[in-house]
Parts: sequence; structure tokens; C-alpha cells
Amino acid sequence: MIRDATASDYPAILALNLASEHLLAPLGLEHLTRLHAMAERLRVVELDDTVVAFLLVLREGATYDSPNYRYFAAKRDRFLYVDRIVIGDGHRSGGWGSALYQELFQDARAGGVPSVTCEIDAEPPNEASRRFHARFGFQEIGRQWVSEGRKQVSLQEARVLPRTAPAEPSGETA
Repeated sequence: MIRDATASDYPAILALNLASEHLLAPLGLEHLTRLHAMAERLRVVELDDTVVAFLLVLREGATYDSPNYRYFAAKRDRFLYVDRIVIGDGHRSGGWGSALYQELFQDARAGGVPSVTCEIDAEPPNEASRRFHARFGFQEIGRQWVSEGRKQVSLQEARVLPRTAPAEPSGETA
């Protein structure tokens, strides 16, 4: 089940983040509480009463000091920024990341948000993340060094195209 996160989910979210911290920025309780307050969405996947994945997304206008978020805020008037998506060990092939992103893109489209943005580790590379994001149409629009020059990220954007109406029948017969 995918649902909105609550404060009672924080221990599970922090544990998931910690298990993937080699790929993510650290996340403590105070920081998570602040991010949740400014987030457009913090969604979790719950299976058998256990949170096994989460997605944290911010929107333009947030007071977030992340250099990656600030990059997109300087370049885009309207966007959704994926701060992090984490799928727990043993659940990565279950389609939960795709389900979270499908929901995100559907809501972005319905809300008229033109793009979804994120960053992917380029140096050292995170190939699994690159492949996952490519399936959703993410493309690199820039790069920057972060973490005091220890990591380079690829700044990615996926354009959210509005659904097009089916073509009107022309009245011609075949």
C-alpha cells in the first residue's frame, strides 16, 4: 500500500535512509521533520505493517538549502524535486519505485507541473539509479560537485507532458 507518511513512520524512514547512506545524504530526525513540513509529498510503501520504501518530494518555493534543489530553483519556475527515493533491501525488484514515480508523474501532470527533477550520482556513478531514472525520461541538464568536492552529481529533469486528447475522427472511411 502506498500512502502519505506520518511522524510514526519516521523511525522506518530513517532506517531505510541509513541503509542507503552510501548513496544518499545523511538524514536525522530533526532534518526529516523539517523536510516533511516543507515537502510536497512524503509517501511510503507499507507491506505487512512495515515501511519498505519512501519518496520525498519538494516543490518550487521551498526554503531548502540543498545545493541540488537550489540549482533547479534558479533554473525553473515550476518543478517537483525528488530529494530522495529509497527502496529497502529485498524490495527493489518489486516495482515499488516505479509505482511511486508513476503516481508522482500522474499528479504532476494533473497539477500542470512541467517537470520533475532530481540528481543522480555521477562520480562515483550510481548506474542503477541512472537506469531507473532513464526509464522515466530523465535527462541530464547539468552537473555539479557536492559534499565538499567528494561527489559529482548529474542534475536531471524529466518533462511532464500533458495528456493529449485522442484525435477527432475525420469522418473518412477506409
